[in-house]
Amino acid sequence: MRGPGCARWDVSVFGERRHAGAGPRWAARLALLVAAGALVLVLTAAGIDSLGLLAVGLAGLAVTAAALWWTLSRRGLVRALAAVLALLTPGAVLLAYSAVGLLWAVLSALALWAVAALIGRSALAADAGHAKERTRSTPPPKAPFLIMNPRSGGGKVGRFDLVAKARARGAEVVVLDPAHPQDVEALARRAVAEGADLLGVAGGDGTQALVAGVAAGHGLPFMVISAGTRNHFAMDLGLDRDDPSKCLDALTDGVELRVDLGRIGERVFVNTASFGAYATVVQSPAYRDDKVRTILRELPDLLTHHTGPRLTVRAGQVAIDAPQGVLISNNPYGLGDAAGLGRRPRLDSGALGVLGVSVDNAAQAAGLLRGQQARGLISLAAEEVVVRSDAPDVPVGVDGEALLLPAPVVCRVVPGALRVRVPRDRPGVPDAKPPVDWRALRRLAFAHRNGGTSG
Repeated sequence: MRGPGCARWDVSVFGERRHAGAGPRWAARLALLVAAGALVLVLTAAGIDSLGLLAVGLAGLAVTAAALWWTLSRRGLVRALAAVLALLTPGAVLLAYSAVGLLWAVLSALALWAVAALIGRSALAADAGHAKERTRSTPPPKAPFLIMNPRSGGGKVGRFDLVAKARARGAEVVVLDPAHPQDVEALARRAVAEGADLLGVAGGDGTQALVAGVAAGHGLPFMVISAGTRNHFAMDLGLDRDDPSKCLDALTDGVELRVDLGRIGERVFVNTASFGAYATVVQSPAYRDDKVRTILRELPDLLTHHTGPRLTVRAGQVAIDAPQGVLISNNPYGLGDAAGLGRRPRLDSGALGVLGVSVDNAAQAAGLLRGQQARGLISLAAEEVVVRSDAPDVPVGVDGEALLLPAPVVCRVVPGALRVRVPRDRPGVPDAKPPVDWRALRRLAFAHRNGGTSG
């Protein structure tokens, strides 16, 4: 039995994991069988020529990657020719397959391989089990204070009638005036001084981070309302991103999570801090008016180190020298998603994620096709990251906000710093799909029931 002042911890989604049963083993076997079928199809159709087909395909991928690098890192005629090459190369490869009457076999094999990869990822994810989070049942807030940005997410605050719905649940709401920028941190601090016992934001991740820092500093619960454009933080909290009004249920029937916060200097970030080429480009006054043209104009000099600060990054015992880009995240992102990003499996690991890219020529750009094993791609976790520069100030993108910070820039994780109040009934965080590891699949496929392998 629970009274209003009692707290109870329920287990529902971060932390230890429950492992699945025999299903993943059979799924792994099916994935290997489908992959073998793709290989057999090509060998049957092409025989000894299959080695040539493979070589042509790999060469086409490498040329396309190199051409894309030249497109981004060069100007004028070289850029135009490289862009044409990047567009024509895949078509030329397909025409080569068609000329020898094997296009159907190659496309069929690629389709089978894609199916095998999907099954394999699902098998590995199921074998890893389902993450569990610890939620705490607490009484509803008595004086919640919410800040809402009417322009965020294309006007979601007005479209979903969030102001009226929040006030009907007993919240004090301040609606920001886009024509007169306000200091949201000052608003939050004033609300705390006047007795607010919960702070919340309906807006972008940058605004959320500023108010979350105030909430964490005063030990108050924080509430996220998914009214932004991308809602990365809301997604990783398992909130409903399609209907932000459902986030308001946390005011009356909610539970609390403890999550980490990132700190860059004295500023809090809930998602990411980015350094390098992208962070420098977004500092340009022309970026907001013409993003594509600004990126194409600025990138060549940045990627070839002709302009922009030269960075040195130290994450734990690992040093990254002169990277073109570094992304530091509040908890690591899963590398099974496109471009190595997508969602964070957990927000309470007590570590920052670090993703660094160092590419100096077309060959290294082509090498990025190797994914996590690529020479120019570094992915790791660390509790502290120090970014040094040969310039006194470093451009940084912090949760979507363009900043200029004095070097060196120190990023740290603050474990369990933030109490987040979420609705008891919410979509939850889908399990992240791991990248396909064929060796791990083979081990899983031939594992005994007791957890050992068949040899």
